[in-house]
Amino acid sequence: MVSFRQSFKEDRFATEGIMQKLYRVTLTVEERQELRALVSKGKVAARKLTRARILLLADQAEGGPAEPDPEIVAALGCGRATVERVRQQFVEVGLEAALNPKPTTRIYERRLDGKAEAHLVAIACGAPPEGRARWTLRLLADQMVALGHVESVCHEAVRQTLKKTSLSRG
Repeated sequence: MVSFRQSFKEDRFATEGIMQKLYRVTLTVEERQELRALVSKGKVAARKLTRARILLLADQAEGGPAEPDPEIVAALGCGRATVERVRQQFVEVGLEAALNPKPTTRIYERRLDGKAEAHLVAIACGAPPEGRARWTLRLLADQMVALGHVESVCHEAVRQTLKKTSLSRG
């Protein structure tokens, strides 16, 4: 016996492809040719190729396959949100924006400023703690906090900082 939840889920997925889409992809002949050429070359980033394939499969213009989102997801192995996002970007901004997502505008806060980096290098060049043959990244991070140079720092930030220098830890 099929539960209500399971039958609802099956019905929703069965009608999803038929539902009227808010963002309908209709490619011109030139756009379709450009995307097919891009996909056939295969010499660009994988993300760009996937986005081009999404647009080609979602094309609802005359002669386009007009595949529903669940089938595009299954065919390309990408997420449903990706398909929806590419559709939306194509309709709102255009082909170029849909193929090349905008770079992130996130600003990362630096844990170690110039002064703290200098202290880190000085500690790393110094003698390791007693009972240790050399400094580990975690020991360096703990030492920076213990000496009060920073409030908190992870070993990865220590690694990235030391990588920028020509310092050899042994």
